[in-house]
Amino acid sequence: MRINGVQNWLELARAAKWSAATLAKHCGVSVRTLERHFLKEMGRHPKAWLAEQRQLRAFELLRDGSSIKETAALLAYKHSTHLSRDYKEYWGCCPTGKTTPIRAQNP
Repeated sequence: MRINGVQNWLELARAAKWSAATLAKHCGVSVRTLERHFLKEMGRHPKAWLAEQRQLRAFELLRDGSSIKETAALLAYKHSTHLSRDYKEYWGCCPTGKTTPIRAQNP
């Protein structure tokens, strides 16, 4: 697969279970080549992009009624507590909270 021709990054991210190393392997390149490509094309490291996309998906799943445990499993977290920690760090509130995440209010 030619990395410059990839258009379905989100699908590949899900297939790679949100791992930069696995994503690079799926693309047939080294992690360093993937990093250079992401920095050039997206202005950020693949790990940061993957974490952001994972949290956006977590927000969607939880908003649509999935439990924290279901969401953690769907997003390849080993434990639901890891999802909760990452969610709170990214959104500024717990995933069980009744408030709208700060980032969702101010995109």
